[in-house]
Amino acid sequence: MTASAETVLDAFIGLISEKGFAEVTLRDVASAADLGLADLYRLYPDKVALATAFLARIDNAVLAGTAREADPEETARDRLFDVMMRRYDTLKPYRAALRAIRRAGARDPLLTLALGPALRRSMAAMLEAAALSSDGLSGALRQNGLLAIHHAVARVFDRDDTVDLSKTMAALDSRLKMAERWSQFVERYTVSRPAKEADPRSA
Repeated sequence: MTASAETVLDAFIGLISEKGFAEVTLRDVASAADLGLADLYRLYPDKVALATAFLARIDNAVLAGTAREADPEETARDRLFDVMMRRYDTLKPYRAALRAIRRAGARDPLLTLALGPALRRSMAAMLEAAALSSDGLSGALRQNGLLAIHHAVARVFDRDDTVDLSKTMAALDSRLKMAERWSQFVERYTVSRPAKEADPRSA
C-alpha cells in the first residue's frame, strides 16, 4: 500500500470514528487526506473499498505476527485462539471505527452484503494463520463457523475495558470449545455411520 493510500485510510478511520460511517462522504475523506477527489477515487472508489482496505490492514498485521511453522504441540483450537486474540489486540485502537461500521451495517443491509466477501477473506486468512485449511466445502464451513464466532465475541470485545482483554479471551475460549465439541460430534457421526451400514450384522 502506497503512502497516499495509507494516509487516506488513516483519514477515513479517523473520520468515521468521530462522525459515523454514513455521515462521512468521499469528499470529506479527500479533504482530510489533502487529496483531490479524483486522486482519492483512483485509490478508493467508494467507502466499501475503504472499509475493505481497513480489514485488509488488520489481516496483514495479524499475519505478520504469525510464525512460519505451526507448533506441533498446539491443538487447532489453541492455534486459532492465539490468532484471533492477536486480531483483537490489533483491533483495540480501532474500536470506534469498527463500531461505526457495525452500526451502519445494522441500518443498511446492502452495506453488510457488500462487506461480506472481505469478512470471509479475513476469516480465511485467520484460519490459514492457524494452519487450518480454508479451501473447499470444509474450508467454507470453517469460514462460516469462525465468522459466527467472531460476530459473537466482537460484541464482548466492544465493551471489554480490561487491560489484557480477559473478557474477550473468556468469550473466545468458550465459543471455540463449543465449536470443537460440535466438530468432534459431526466427525464421529460421519465416520462411524458408513462403517455401521457396511456391517452385515446390521442387515
